[in-house]
Amino acid sequence: MAEWLENAVFYEIYPQSFQDTNGDGIGDFQGIVERLDYIAGLGCTGIWLNPCFQSPFGDAGYDVSDYYRAAPRYGTNEDLKRLFEEAHKRGIRVLLDLVPGHTSTEHKWFRESMRAEKNPYTDLYIWTDDVWESPEGMGCIRGISDRNGSCVVNFFSHQPALNYGYYERNRPWQQSPEDEGPLRTLEEMKKVMRFWLKMGCDGFRVDMAGSLVKNDPDGKGTIALWKKVRSFLDLEFPEAVLISEWGEPDKSLEGGFHMDFLLHFGPSHYNDLFRCEEPFFSGRGKGDVSAFVKKYVENYEKTGSKGLICIPSGNHDMDRLARRLKGDELKIAFVFLLSMPGAPFIYYGDEIGMRYVEGLNSVEGGFHRTGSRSPMQWDRTVNAGFSAAPQEDLYIAMDPDQDRPDVQSQIEQEDSLYSEVRRLIALRRSTPALQSKGGIEFVYAKEGEYPLAYIRRSDTESLLVIINPAARETSFESGHELKETVYSFGAECVSRSGVILVPASSAGIYRIKE
Repeated sequence: MAEWLENAVFYEIYPQSFQDTNGDGIGDFQGIVERLDYIAGLGCTGIWLNPCFQSPFGDAGYDVSDYYRAAPRYGTNEDLKRLFEEAHKRGIRVLLDLVPGHTSTEHKWFRESMRAEKNPYTDLYIWTDDVWESPEGMGCIRGISDRNGSCVVNFFSHQPALNYGYYERNRPWQQSPEDEGPLRTLEEMKKVMRFWLKMGCDGFRVDMAGSLVKNDPDGKGTIALWKKVRSFLDLEFPEAVLISEWGEPDKSLEGGFHMDFLLHFGPSHYNDLFRCEEPFFSGRGKGDVSAFVKKYVENYEKTGSKGLICIPSGNHDMDRLARRLKGDELKIAFVFLLSMPGAPFIYYGDEIGMRYVEGLNSVEGGFHRTGSRSPMQWDRTVNAGFSAAPQEDLYIAMDPDQDRPDVQSQIEQEDSLYSEVRRLIALRRSTPALQSKGGIEFVYAKEGEYPLAYIRRSDTESLLVIINPAARETSFESGHELKETVYSFGAECVSRSGVILVPASSAGIYRIKE
């Protein structure tokens, strides 16, 4: 594994909304380059760049029409190459968002696949044998060409599914992962990866990595597919990083990914922490962390206690943290996010508490997610420093609140959320026990109770992390004596006769002796 990943802190950039430098109301590569010093100053060592390939943008770029060409709205391939180079000068690595499961209907592969005559692209997508047959349990598009058949789609109707085969087959048109069509699809995706790795990117965050092989209930076919990719990368690009959006780390790590990305849907209980009626990190203290911890431990043990599960502050698919949490609640949430195993991911603007913008119409397939994709708020100038375009030309409307948070104001405030996040990142990067591969043991995570407490370990030290978002004092029994305060927010904990007293609305990291 690339050594830098063990101590990485990632910053997710939604390029449309980060920084516009040509006044068209849409962010661009040059804007990212101009803000690299900010990202480095925050302490982040990696960037996850949401899809930036050519696209009709029916789904924010997750509907790719050409994997080999940067979207002109952001710049050219040369501009993207320069972004890689400028990031590397600052010690920052860049992961591109790879979308291997589907393309846009405008992709040349799909246009060739629609032809009635058999050609090299015929089986790059999943087609039934007859236009009247629908794929069981999946959406499809049909009647759009002379080819007889319905084409499976992922998610939106303009995203035809690429063909990696079916692990369990019950229809004549369902191909094996080892058939010619699925093997060619995989080779095409390897060519895409090779192209951008040679251009200078450092790896990929892979969109919905666990869904490529269909009818694959145990993931065996998809694991085998990614093992082939891992072998290719080990041979040609051994330092290339792969992080999966899978949500099952035992499977993704077996397939050759370095880390898995925690999903906000499914069985993870991630939303219990930040995005439910009573989040655990709310000061009301009515939340429950126990189901999250139980599932996390289950996954942790499945991976041989590697703990390589990335927990994001949010992303382009979720409500902003600040939709449910306010003020000190956000600071305490970041103590958790930046003290857990696996590389943390900070969604642009979460470090200043950017809000979910309510009531926006859907933009480019965002629907309810659009409110989490508003332009970055840099300062108190026109359009918060995001763009010199007229307000009505902005890709997505700004947060209209005149008291909206911004970077410049928070940098100037020692007690701002930005300043707290910066301190926590610096602590993580200087403390091996808090980094990606450090061990973890939960010592208090009871149903409906506070605090949350866990031990992080390295070869040289053990640290007890105690987090109490509730606006009330609490306590728990512990056989660990607090030796030294490494970090504290709010009042510090006190250990007395085997009991640790935890102040209200506090978080602390303490050196202990075991």
